Amino acid sequence: MEFRTKIKVEPSPEKISYKDSVMFIGSCFASEMGSQMKLGKMPVMINPAGAVFNPVSVCNTLETINAGKELKGDDLYNNEGTWLSFNHYTDFSGTDLIKVLKTLNDSTSDAHDFLKRSKFLYVTFGTARVYRWKKSGAVVSNCHKIPQINFVNELLTVDAIVSLWEEQLEKLKILFPRLSVIFTISPVRHWKDGAHGNQVSKSVLFLAVERLLNHHTRPGYFPAYEIIMDELRDYRFYNEDMLHPSPVAVNYIWEAFAGSYLDKRTFETWNEAAKIGKALRHRINPESGGKKRFAERMLEQISVLEKNNPEIDFSQERDYFSGLAAN
Repeated sequence: MEFRTKIKVEPSPEKISYKDSVMFIGSCFASEMGSQMKLGKMPVMINPAGAVFNPVSVCNTLETINAGKELKGDDLYNNEGTWLSFNHYTDFSGTDLIKVLKTLNDSTSDAHDFLKRSKFLYVTFGTARVYRWKKSGAVVSNCHKIPQINFVNELLTVDAIVSLWEEQLEKLKILFPRLSVIFTISPVRHWKDGAHGNQVSKSVLFLAVERLLNHHTRPGYFPAYEIIMDELRDYRFYNEDMLHPSPVAVNYIWEAFAGSYLDKRTFETWNEAAKIGKALRHRINPESGGKKRFAERMLEQISVLEKNNPEIDFSQERDYFSGLAAN
């Protein structure tokens, strides 16, 4: 007898290999899946403008990347001496305007080049609620802790999201014909909207994505939200805040994701590369007598992986473990 509702994730007809670049854009849950790929040394870019949560902000990020838009001083806002972009995360902000602009524009340029050679674009929507900057009426990606009185909170409509994203899907197909777009709804709950408000927001996203899946460009869908809410369905799969999935839940969803989008050989390679990535994070006691043997074993594994997968760059890992082995 089965004591849970199992979510069936269909295998994707298109697979990701180590030769395929993949971009993740959207809520912090997009970062979780992208980070799993990065752990296994797969070619991935995650949120080049920082985490973005609503469909308008995700679209704005893509518009900037698509056009390779170079920002000027007039595109930024000075808040008590700090220059910031309302379309970027706070890490891009700073007191030196020239440095901030260079960081922003370098990120856009890198993202444009990366997206041109990408095979997949995973888009994760977190909320249908947006904040508009009163002075311009523009939807912002980040309020940068500016007092809320300066913004208007608004719930997007299904029609507005669909209209915006139908146009975006058309542009992406023209600019990047080989790119496959995959939508995901984030399982992270936006609790500041309240229980009911969060459900209303997620419902708008589901209805919008359902319509977008009928678009002639044939975007795909990955059921991350359904796996958390219907298959795991237990607070033991959440972090202490009871809102974000726990590492166990993230790993579970990653396995479902990998089972759909990675073929057997690629997943086996990812497993071996991820072991090396985890070993790199492992704190090693410099006085430990087994340090040298551990490092040599890692170098042997790197050599095997490099031989079988010359497209994977293990230079950072090789340098690190070579240093350990030499000391």
